[in-house]
Parts: sequence; structure tokens; C-alpha cells
Amino acid sequence: MTQPYILYGSPLSPFQRKVEAVLALKGVDYECEAVNVMGMPDWYKEISPLGRIPSLRDPSIAAEGSEGTITDSSAICGYLERKYADPILYPEDPFDCGRALWLEEYADTGMAMAGGMHLFRPILFNLFQGKDPDLDTARKTWSEKLPPLWDYLEKYLDGRSHFVGDAITIADISIACQIFQTDLLAGEPDKSNWPALVAHYQMMKEHDCFARNRTACEKMLIKVVPEKFDLS
Repeated sequence: MTQPYILYGSPLSPFQRKVEAVLALKGVDYECEAVNVMGMPDWYKEISPLGRIPSLRDPSIAAEGSEGTITDSSAICGYLERKYADPILYPEDPFDCGRALWLEEYADTGMAMAGGMHLFRPILFNLFQGKDPDLDTARKTWSEKLPPLWDYLEKYLDGRSHFVGDAITIADISIACQIFQTDLLAGEPDKSNWPALVAHYQMMKEHDCFARNRTACEKMLIKVVPEKFDLS
């Protein structure tokens, strides 16, 4: 019997969310093992020398240590794409593939830096440490840093249901993961300003590939964040 993959990290990470979505779409069995990002254990630092989550273990290669592991969500998703051909999440057309990779990077860098480092962390990490949430930083991010990022995506979509082609790609997954990150604490972008982007996000959010992660996040936050914050 084939052993399931082991995904090290936290469901609250948008990068783990991306990997979980790809695993779900590929129909690949996996188990999650929690890693405390605020006090990362030494055994995990051996697996992930840059101290990032998630990492994926393929037990068919090695059951322990750094052997058999891949770190970084983009590297993991690339591995899964090569190993499991269906469905195709990186377009076969070279130019379309390049576009999808660019949007993955746009999400993983630009959106993650703004929404993750300057909204999610100032609120949730403070709450986890028993401190008051830094709502001033979060509000500034919500009103100044995120809207230009959403503007670009709204224009890129141009009313279409997917960012590249007519089916879900790594671009759709990556962008939805980052919007979900801020939605957990502050809600969706304003539909009147970004109608295509919000419609795309709502479609992706309700997709089966996000169900497991969405449920895990809701369970983790229900007591800490019983209501979303008004950052307007």
C-alpha cells in the first residue's frame, strides 16, 4: 500500500494552501504535520534551511531526514505536476505557461508580502502572542498596499473566469490562496471595485480543492478571531 505524502507546515500558510489545492486536484493522498513557525524546531531547519513552510515528504524516497523532501511551494507544485499529469495545472503552450508562472510569482511575492507580512501577521501573530492586533498597519495595508495589486489582477482578468486559458491553472490557485489569506481576517475585496476578481475568488474559494484547508483554517481561528476585522 502506498504511503501518503507528508506535508509539513500550517494550514494558515497561503503557500501550504497552494500545495494542498494541487494535491487535491491531482487526487493525491497526504497527511499534514504541524510545524511551529514561531519556534521552528531544529529537525525542520535541517529539511528547510531557509526556515520556510511548507515542505513535502515523499515516503517512497525516504521516511526521515532531509532525504525525500522538497521545500518551497513552487518547487513542490512543480514536482507534483511532473509526477501526476492529470489535470494539467501548468499550460502546455509555452507563452501561456510563462504567464501562469508570472502570476504565481506575483501572488507568492507581491500579494504575500502585502497581505501576509503587513496585514495577516500584524493581526494574527499579535493575537497568538497575547498582544493587541496592530490594526493601524493592517488598515494602511488594506487601503493603500492591496488595492493596486487587485487593480492589476482585475485588468488582467478582463472579465474572464480564469487568468490563463479556460481551466484552473497554478495562476488561479496562487492568487486565490493569497486573497483567502486576507479574507480570513478582513473579508473579500470590494466587489463594486473589483467585480471580476471577486467573482473569480468566490469560484475558487468554494472549489473542492480548497475544502480541506478551508475547514482546518476555520477550526484554528474560530476562537481567536470570532469576527472579521473592519479595516475600512
